[in-house]
Amino acid sequence: MIRNSFFKQTMSYLALAAMSLSALPGDAALAQEKPKVDPEISLYKKVSGISGNLNSIGSDTMNNLMTLWGEAFARYYPSVRLGVEGKGSSTAPPALIAGTSQFGPMSRKMKETEIDAFQKAFGYKPTSMRTSLDALAVYVNKDNPIQGVTLQQVDAVFSKNRAGGLEKDIVTWGELGLTGAWANKPISLYGRNSASGTYGYFKKHALFKGDYKDTVKEQPGSASVVQGVSEDRYAIGYSGIGYITSGVRAVPLSKKADAAFAAVDMESVMKGKYPLARFLYLYINKEPGKQLTPLVREFLKFVFSKEGQKIVVKDGYLPLPYKVVQEELAMLDGGTN
Repeated sequence: MIRNSFFKQTMSYLALAAMSLSALPGDAALAQEKPKVDPEISLYKKVSGISGNLNSIGSDTMNNLMTLWGEAFARYYPSVRLGVEGKGSSTAPPALIAGTSQFGPMSRKMKETEIDAFQKAFGYKPTSMRTSLDALAVYVNKDNPIQGVTLQQVDAVFSKNRAGGLEKDIVTWGELGLTGAWANKPISLYGRNSASGTYGYFKKHALFKGDYKDTVKEQPGSASVVQGVSEDRYAIGYSGIGYITSGVRAVPLSKKADAAFAAVDMESVMKGKYPLARFLYLYINKEPGKQLTPLVREFLKFVFSKEGQKIVVKDGYLPLPYKVVQEELAMLDGGTN
C-alpha cells in the first residue's frame, strides 16, 4: 500500500493511541504528557539460534533509536552486534542497494528516484516499515521570549522564495514581533545538510517546497543544530524533538495566521494539531514471497515489541498504536507496502 500524507493516513491510528497518554514528571523542557506504550503490544519473546552482525546506514535523526534498539536487542542475544552509521536519510538507499546494510533508517519516505534505483537493482521495491512518530521542532535559544510563529513566518525566515505567501522577507527578531533589545537583532539560521531527510521534510512542509536561504548554517547532524542554537542567543533552527536540550526552546507553531499555536507536545501531534509531524521509517530489502533472515526478522520483531516501543518513548519520540504495529508485523509474514 502506498502511504500518502501523514495525517490522512494516521488520524484514526492517533485517536486509538490518544487514550494511552499519561502524565510523567521531570520533563519541564517539553512541558508535555509522555505517552505510554499501547498495552495491547506484546512483550518480545526470545528465540534460539540468533547471532551475527547487522548494519544500519541512514538517518542521523534515528541514530540514537537504532543504537538503543541494538543495545537492548544484544541483551537478548549477546553475540549480536549492530553497527550504526547516520549521515542522512539519502545514504540509506545506496547502502541497501549495495548490500552494505540490512537496515536503512529514514526520517522521510524514499523518493521515486531512489525506489526506481532499488527496483532496477533487485526487480522489486524496498519495504518501508513505520517504527515511530516524530515531531519536527523549530528551536530558539532558551532566552528567546517568542511565543509562537506561523508556518508562513517560518518560511519567510528560512526560505528565499517565500512560497508560503508572505510578501516581506523576515531577517530580524523584531519582524517576528519581539521588542526591546531583541527588535533589531538579526536572526541567525541553523539547519541540516541536503543529505538529511529532515532537510527535505522541512523544505517540503515548512518552506512550501521553496529554497533555503544561502545564510542557513548547514550542520552535519541534528544534535549540531540544537547545539548551535543553544550557543547562539539570536539563533533559530530545526531538528527532531528527540534532540531537545535545556539550552533551547521548541516554539509553538500554527498552520496559518488565524489558527491557534500548537505546542510541540505529544497530544498536539496525536490530534493532528501540530503541523510538522512525521513517521520515522526503517527500509529493508525483502524479496516478495521469501522470508527475511532470522536475525533481521527478530530485530524487527523487537522494534515492534513493547520493549522496542518503550525505547521510542525513552528517546523522546511517540510510540506506534497497536493497529500500526500489527500492520507492520504482517509485512514480516509476507505482506507488502
